[in-house]
Amino acid sequence: MERIIKIGTRGSRLALWQAEWIKSRLEEYRKDIKVKLVRIKTTGDKILDVPLSRVGGKGLFVKEIEEGLLKDTIDLAVHSMKDLPTELPAGLYIGAITEREDPRDALIIKVQSSKFKVKSFKDLPKDAVVGTSSLRRQSQLKAIRPDLNIINLRGNLDTRIRKLVEGKFDAIVVASAGVRRLGLGDRITEYLPPEVSLPAIGQGALGIEIRMNDKFTGELVGFLNHEETSLCVKAERAFLKRLEGGCQVPIAAYARIRSQESSVFSHQSKKISEKNNYGRRTEDNGLIVMDGLVGSVSGDRIVRGHIEGKTWESETIGVKLAEDLLSRGGREILNEIYGKSESLKV
Repeated sequence: MERIIKIGTRGSRLALWQAEWIKSRLEEYRKDIKVKLVRIKTTGDKILDVPLSRVGGKGLFVKEIEEGLLKDTIDLAVHSMKDLPTELPAGLYIGAITEREDPRDALIIKVQSSKFKVKSFKDLPKDAVVGTSSLRRQSQLKAIRPDLNIINLRGNLDTRIRKLVEGKFDAIVVASAGVRRLGLGDRITEYLPPEVSLPAIGQGALGIEIRMNDKFTGELVGFLNHEETSLCVKAERAFLKRLEGGCQVPIAAYARIRSQESSVFSHQSKKISEKNNYGRRTEDNGLIVMDGLVGSVSGDRIVRGHIEGKTWESETIGVKLAEDLLSRGGREILNEIYGKSESLKV
């Protein structure tokens, strides 16, 4: 007799693609189960006319799905790791983190015309209108190009691209992982290098959230866990947690195992400045390498840092990098953003 496993997911095309991919992997792995998708509308899906940073960044795209888990109406949830708060509800945990897609941000420009020929971010004309939903991206892009008109852009990926095509924006910046998963990689004008836009915490990775008391599902999803990605994402989430940051605060981090550097960012290594310590090489493949930043919303202040350490201390590395940034100006930036009168705890 087949056992029914219910996956909770948002209803966007990208979310459904991600859930369908997990469904196919599970059914291929276990022939005695049948997987069904349960669409759940989250707060983030309902409020589309307000910037995410103004409606509370933490848990906007997961709260209702997690409630389904706690009520046993679903057995597991598929999330983009960048949407998950660092604190999960009691009784829930991440049972697996899948192998990461390309973590970089992507620039997509409107259809080329004789008056608008753009091949890269640096080619955007003065006062070009650029759409993004992320304060993290906004901060970094403004730091480099304060002459651009960066506008809040909400909605799922299809909606964002449609608004671009309709001429409401000259360009948009989105996570390349989603674009690639939907088979729209040919729309990408440029993959933004990390010194232009350092990725969000967990960007490109999927997380499988389950109940702690559900032993069957916990064992079922274990094969989906990608060890190297899991170590790196845990380091990034430890960094975010130490900074008390939500997904919409101008905080960014990207960790990778040293041997991975030749994959995603290898073609950029010669272009990246020694000041930021990107692209350094070593024969030690046991190292986890991590870059992070804290920025002001306006982009006039950005504090960057770099750290390396053994993979087994990944979360400790994330905390150490966060404390380094706090000590070099990050604390003051975050206090202003959070509107706190007291300093972040050391």
